[in-house]
Amino acid sequence: MARLIILRHGNTFDAGDIPTRVGARTDLSLSVSGRTQADSLAAHFRDTAFRAAFCSPLLRTRQTARAILDARPHAPALRILPFLTEVDYGPDENQTEDKVIARLGAEALAAWDRDATPPEGWQVDPAALRDAWASLLERAATLEAKANVLIVTSNGIARFLPDVVDTQPEGLDRKLKTGAWGVVDAGPDGARILDWNLIP
Repeated sequence: MARLIILRHGNTFDAGDIPTRVGARTDLSLSVSGRTQADSLAAHFRDTAFRAAFCSPLLRTRQTARAILDARPHAPALRILPFLTEVDYGPDENQTEDKVIARLGAEALAAWDRDATPPEGWQVDPAALRDAWASLLERAATLEAKANVLIVTSNGIARFLPDVVDTQPEGLDRKLKTGAWGVVDAGPDGARILDWNLIP
C-alpha cells in the first residue's frame, strides 16, 4: 500500500499584496511567505523517504516540491504530470475576489468550494480530472508496501481527489489551504483519505 502526500503549493501573495484568482495561465513564483512555507515543509518531511514525486508544470508547484526534495539525500527525480496544473479561471483569471463574486455571485463560488461544480466560464473538465486522479491512485496501489509519494498541485485540482476515494474523513473540506497537505493510502483494496489540510 502506497501513501500519497497531496500537497498544495505555498503562497504566491504576501500580506499587503492584493491577491487575485491565479489559475493555469498565470505562472507565479512563490512569494516570500510561500518560500517560508516551503522551507517549513522541507523541515517537516526531512525524514520521509519518497519513492516518487510529481508536480504540475507551474513554477509555484515545482519550487515547493524542489524545496522538499532538495532537503534530503537520495530524493527521487521530480516528474511533471500535466493534469496537476491549476484550472483555467477564464474571465476570472487574475481578477480580485470581489470582482469574481460580482460576476458570478456568491452561490456559484460556494458550489465550487462545496462540491467542485465549476462556475460558468471556467475552463475545467471535472470528469477528466477525476479520471486522472483515479488512474494515479491505481498506479500508486501497485507500488511496494509503505512507499511514500509526493504530489504537489493546486487547490483547483486537489479538490477533485475526494470524489474518487473509497473513504474519507466525515465533513472533509475539499479546499486545501496553501502549504497544506492531505494523506491518502492507496492499495489493492482501494484508496482512503486519512487526513486533510494538515500543516507543519
